[in-house]
Amino acid sequence: MTPLRVLVAGTPEVAVPSLDLLVTDDRFTVVGVLTNPDRPRGRSRTPVPSPVAVRAAEHGLPVLRPERVADAAGALTATGADVGAVVAYGSILPPHVLDALPLGFVNLHFSLLPRWRGAAPVQHAIRAGDAHTGVSAFHLDEGMDTGPVLRRLTVPIDEDVDAGGLLDRLARLGAPVLADALLARAAGEAGEPQPADGATRAPRIGPDDARIDWTADADTVARRVRSVTPRPGATTTLGGRRLKVAGARAGAASAAEAGPARPGTVVAADRDGLHVACGRGTVRIARVQPAGRAWTAAADAVRGRLVTVGDVLGHADASTVPGDGGDDA
Repeated sequence: MTPLRVLVAGTPEVAVPSLDLLVTDDRFTVVGVLTNPDRPRGRSRTPVPSPVAVRAAEHGLPVLRPERVADAAGALTATGADVGAVVAYGSILPPHVLDALPLGFVNLHFSLLPRWRGAAPVQHAIRAGDAHTGVSAFHLDEGMDTGPVLRRLTVPIDEDVDAGGLLDRLARLGAPVLADALLARAAGEAGEPQPADGATRAPRIGPDDARIDWTADADTVARRVRSVTPRPGATTTLGGRRLKVAGARAGAASAAEAGPARPGTVVAADRDGLHVACGRGTVRIARVQPAGRAWTAAADAVRGRLVTVGDVLGHADASTVPGDGGDDA
């Protein structure tokens, strides 16, 4: 069997497992990588290559970094690839680019399509309280994640998993699913059209999605925190300054501890973290990042008197307080 010639299109770390698998699987020959251009990072604003570009260099693969993918159709055709494998590339491929390769492009998406079409499917699945998610490998068309599905895999969402952990798991489990879908495409499979029913949108997560509303019930608050961990990170305020929190679990303090406390009140603290009153129930917070400081265990923050029992979180406008100045969770 002649190996299938594949062009891999991806940018962030979650695309690396698929690139690694396709490079090492003798059913494929990776002829090149398409990724976003180097972007400024850190305080120095020095341009840094994407994780996929770094791994491609380690594999000795040629890398295409067009500023506008719309201008790259000729370069993609010149690679000699039969098909493209897309994992979180980060730019929409216009119709003439989709037609640049004989078999088109197969995209690995981190949801069970048609549920959660869009840029942030994992975050929205956690936020909605879905019991399951998964991966879908589909033939790209001109719509937003609307193409026929070639392969899929269902994955349970563990109770305490955050978006970063779930996305990492789906990236690993999804790599062989993508490989099977590429072979299916080469064998002439058309895929299963997505049903009209059950489609939901998963738009990009913004600052408002990261702010905690302590008046919500504990389950909602905990899911909100986990859905934006590690990035952009769940935010509240303490004493008029921004406070990031992570490691949320609902129902961690007893009703006696919570009492009739105002939502956002730190009602207890122990070795497991802070216990914060919500509109109904309480949430345990395991880690915090006070403004201008590094992430720390919430219990250590209490011992250092950065946070104390009785503090009320979230009663300042986060948009008017200083930034945290620290790293992501």
